Amino acid sequence: MEWFGDDAYWLSRLVFQRALAAVYLVAFLAAALQFRALIGERGMLPVPAFLRRVPWRNSPTVFRLHYSDRFFALVAWTGCLLSAALVAGAADRLPLGVAMAWWAVLWLLYLSIVNVGQTWYGFGWESLLLETGFLAVFLGNENVQPPVLVLWLLRWLLFRVEFGAGLIKLRGDACWRDLTCLYFHHETQPMPGPLSRLFHRLPRPAHRVEAAANHVVQLGVPVLLFTPQPVASVAAALIVVTQLWLVLSGNFAWLNWLTIVLALSAVDGSLVAGEHPLPSAALWYQIVVIAVTALVLVLSYRPARNLLSKRQAMNRSYDSLHLVNSYGAFGTVGRIRQELVVEGTDETTIHEGTVWREYEFKGKPGDVRRLPRQYAPYHLRLDWMMWFAALSPVYARSWFLPFVERLLEGDRDTLRLLRGNPFQDAPPVHVRARLYHYRFTTRRERRETGARWHRTFVREFLAPTRLS
Repeated sequence: MEWFGDDAYWLSRLVFQRALAAVYLVAFLAAALQFRALIGERGMLPVPAFLRRVPWRNSPTVFRLHYSDRFFALVAWTGCLLSAALVAGAADRLPLGVAMAWWAVLWLLYLSIVNVGQTWYGFGWESLLLETGFLAVFLGNENVQPPVLVLWLLRWLLFRVEFGAGLIKLRGDACWRDLTCLYFHHETQPMPGPLSRLFHRLPRPAHRVEAAANHVVQLGVPVLLFTPQPVASVAAALIVVTQLWLVLSGNFAWLNWLTIVLALSAVDGSLVAGEHPLPSAALWYQIVVIAVTALVLVLSYRPARNLLSKRQAMNRSYDSLHLVNSYGAFGTVGRIRQELVVEGTDETTIHEGTVWREYEFKGKPGDVRRLPRQYAPYHLRLDWMMWFAALSPVYARSWFLPFVERLLEGDRDTLRLLRGNPFQDAPPVHVRARLYHYRFTTRRERRETGARWHRTFVREFLAPTRLS
């Protein structure tokens, strides 16, 4: 190993870059397919209105130069094409500077989308993708040895993701300290997957082992990432196994997959495929990497201080470029699951016998008989925000009424976000929303009714509403 590069990580870098490009591809695809209804010119939270009220320094984006739905689509589909080419290894066939510029363009395009995404893009994995993507710009390609400094920055990022999530749990809900949170989590998580009911039905001692193992992997194992090989590789492998467990038990967009990608960068590839001699880095490249390392270390002060704070914050960005951020998840776990059910009717007068037809969403629970589907790493943004809205109307204040208005108009872009449209001939006259308590059925209930969920009416969320 030279002071700057290490041939032992050539395979780790190759796998990391291909996998990161795949995550980018999913993120850009989700943006391309969902943006019109969410943030388009006629969306629930239109980008042009957002740009008029937010100063450029708070939200740097290429859309400051021009915005139209056609231009946004061009940006998103360009991101898809660039990502797909990187998955195929295009960057390794280019000069180092061109490859770095390619990764930089990808990062800039996604930053531009996140910075106008508003509520729909307020998730921690958006910042995680941007921070990872920024570091990937300086990781090089097959024309140069993997830079050790950038590899260490990736481990520092992975450490903050895991250790931050572990600390927020210990400092948060008491059920993490008494190892009972997983009595509830698989049932109350934002978007259950097809196996979530089976995970929920595990014996309670198994749930306690799950919780204890979570603490070990998130609080102890990340420290080992900074130890010599092969210990660091073993630590990375344990993180990968834990993340795959989370992939099987729920739908968390690309959070788990991106964490796996980060862990792969810490694996010593020579343990599998031996070393692969590569050219040493040019002086200009070494200077750039050293400068970026210094920048990241300086910007790490506030995220590091946040880790040590008793008032630790989850998923916080400290600059509008999302360069170095704080992470965390599930500091609090809900004990009951509440779901919003949106219904419409074509009757002009509401009465006791009015027939209401339910709108089904693609991912979130609705029909009690339907098996939840596995959507991750794809991100169903509307479904996720419906989960937040059920927790508190505050989360729905900016977008829920515009959503209902578009249902009453029969807006095609909005309806494409849903599993189906119960009003094929004409839009409904009235739409309402009701809050229900959902729980997984017992084995006996499942045999007798065929239902996977049992639901109980709680209260009205939105009274029957029509277009004025």
